Amino acid sequence: MGAPPGYRPSAWVHLLHQLPRADFQLRPVPSGFAPQEQEYQQALLLVAALAGLGLGLSLIFIAVYLIRFCCCRPPEPPGSKTPSPGGGCVTWSCIVALLAGCIGIGIGFYGNSETSDGVSQLSSALLHANHTLSAIDHLVLETVERLGEAVRTELTTLEEVLEPRTELVAAARGARRQAEAVAQQLQGLAFWQGVPLSPLQVAEDVSFVEEYRMTVMSLLVLVLSWGSMGLEAATAVGLSDFCSNPDPYVLNLTQEETGLSSDILSYYFLCNQAVSNPFQQRLTLSQRALANIHSQLLGLEREAVPQFPSAQKPLLSLEETLNVTEGNFHQLVALLHCRGLHKDYGAALRGLCEDALEGLLFLLLFSLLSAGALATALCSLPRAWALFPPSDDYDDTDDDDPFNPQESKRFVQWQSSI
Repeated sequence: MGAPPGYRPSAWVHLLHQLPRADFQLRPVPSGFAPQEQEYQQALLLVAALAGLGLGLSLIFIAVYLIRFCCCRPPEPPGSKTPSPGGGCVTWSCIVALLAGCIGIGIGFYGNSETSDGVSQLSSALLHANHTLSAIDHLVLETVERLGEAVRTELTTLEEVLEPRTELVAAARGARRQAEAVAQQLQGLAFWQGVPLSPLQVAEDVSFVEEYRMTVMSLLVLVLSWGSMGLEAATAVGLSDFCSNPDPYVLNLTQEETGLSSDILSYYFLCNQAVSNPFQQRLTLSQRALANIHSQLLGLEREAVPQFPSAQKPLLSLEETLNVTEGNFHQLVALLHCRGLHKDYGAALRGLCEDALEGLLFLLLFSLLSAGALATALCSLPRAWALFPPSDDYDDTDDDDPFNPQESKRFVQWQSSI
């Protein structure tokens, strides 16, 4: 398979792609990207379930710790105001939790930025590919319409003007046939016309999913770090399987969605010497037909104009149409070459398999640090709370305050003595 320009699977892709996979029965599953296979789906769900296992273990650890702290500590003597031992451990636990949380937040911001950059690059590549395909369709439609108009007007008028000269009429009719042949050949170059799959729609869907992730996924990270970590881990593993060899899956999926032939898709996705241009024959025939039309018009201009001056105007109009058609034809040759769309394909893969994958891994680390910081904080809170001594509500009251209980008691005694 020909790799797109500038794209090579990264070390992260190779590392994640080599991780073992198993289904729910713990049977080995191949690491090839096959999201439609049930065994592969179970393997990714099992990867996500590992985060659930971590969540369960952390909750069990926290529960055991809290039960031991609440039920198994020795009773304190009544009236004792001595702080419980372990204050230094609590302090350091809180510091570690705070540092882990801060580091996790920084890593999370970086990972989110990398993921967003990768998705933006993927969307830009899809938009550029959509522009190329739309330009091809537009040029083909414009050129075919222009040639059809020339056949219906200028060539028809020219045949009527040259009717006294049979050989000149035959030349004009030859130019008509060549123009019709060019139009027929060019119509086959608009290969994306009528295809239900639109790169613009895919780019909009990708942008929508990215916006949904930045909103909802951020809330998910705050509420349940372990769940976010499981989702990110499964996504990273599946993405690494896709990025290790993306061409077969993309070819098959695009062929299923568009119905285009494998020759056209292989030419644009692989773009190497082993795959020939599927439009080369149409382009060659069109170029020859345009050259024949040009020579026939020159011959008519030499032979017909001196004898039929009224033929000069349609001939000049035909030459102008021919020049515009040749210009559009050269643009079509450049647009139909595999380099442009293949470059967009490579940019999309780099955005998805480099920046987005790296961002997912940093988000995974962020979720892990956040979960660890949360667990540490939960374990430290009860002991930290125990370090705060009970407050005496009357220690700071004024002795002359009439609402002071001691002062009120003396006032009642004074009244009794009276």
